[in-house]
Formats: sequence, C-alpha cells, structure tokens
Amino acid sequence: MSELTLESMITCPECGHQELEIMPTDYCQFFYECKGCRKVLRPKKGDCCVYCSFGSVACPPIQQGEGCCG
Repeated sequence: MSELTLESMITCPECGHQELEIMPTDYCQFFYECKGCRKVLRPKKGDCCVYCSFGSVACPPIQQGEGCCG
C-alpha cells in the first residue's frame, strides 16, 4: 500500500484563492470556508468532500481505493 498524501491545495472557484490544508483522516469535510472571500464551499455533485471537488489531492479514503467517505 502506498503512503497517503494528506496535504491538499484547495482552490476557491469564486476568487481563485489557494490554501494548503491538511486533510482529516477520520472524517469527510463537507464544508470549507475560503480564507480569501469567505465563501463556504460544498462538494460538487458526485464528489464526497471538498477535497475531492476543489483540492489538488483526493481525500484519504479515495486514495486508498475505499470509495467515498461519506
């Protein structure tokens, strides 16, 4: 099994602000407030969390091939 990547760069679709975040391994993050414009991001339809929708790296369960965490 390969090692998990826990850092993901979230990019806000509204203002383009990018922020490097550490993904949780024990829950899915369904909401994320942009540190640039304060818009609350929610997963896109079909994605399980904000990291799968707006991050540079998929969430840990997806990386492990376990499917959606939520």
